[in-house]
Amino acid sequence: MGIYEVILIALGLAMDCFAVSLGICTTSVKKTPRSILRLAFHFGLFQGGMTFLGWFAGSRIVNLISNFDHWIAFVLLVWVGGRMVKESFDKDDCEEVEDPTRGKSLVILSIATSIDALAVGLSLAFVDGSILTSALSIGAVSFLLSIVGSLLGTRLGSRFGKRMELLGGILLIGIGLRVLISHLFL
Repeated sequence: MGIYEVILIALGLAMDCFAVSLGICTTSVKKTPRSILRLAFHFGLFQGGMTFLGWFAGSRIVNLISNFDHWIAFVLLVWVGGRMVKESFDKDDCEEVEDPTRGKSLVILSIATSIDALAVGLSLAFVDGSILTSALSIGAVSFLLSIVGSLLGTRLGSRFGKRMELLGGILLIGIGLRVLISHLFL
């Protein structure tokens, strides 16, 4: 497999990272360069790591979770998106809102956006190519698109406020629905 094919795969996998970063950074949580880099780092790490894990685990683990991996991604994304929608209706902006770029929320989002990378890693085990190059490329592209999504989300969030937080939550729920529908009906 050539580098162009790997980059195309990486771009496809990174679209969820971009969209989730965009949604997260529309929230009222204070965004700093450190929090944006933390989010992008984790998304890139999980995308590359899950690709490698899929390749390493081979068909055994994918056979175990392939029947319900889409449900895992769906539940995680809807849970986080639902919390964002709920918080968008909170009247008190001074209230402390949990930072989705920290702790369990960050881990949940990282797992939810990288489940497809596990399946891609499995498929890479059956083609001739370097898993190291593929996993690093997928991680790097996810990292970069997460930063772009975060910066764009920050601009939109500061301009449109709570409406963007609502839109971000709806976006996460929509991604979850897309994952579920694509696995159930396609």
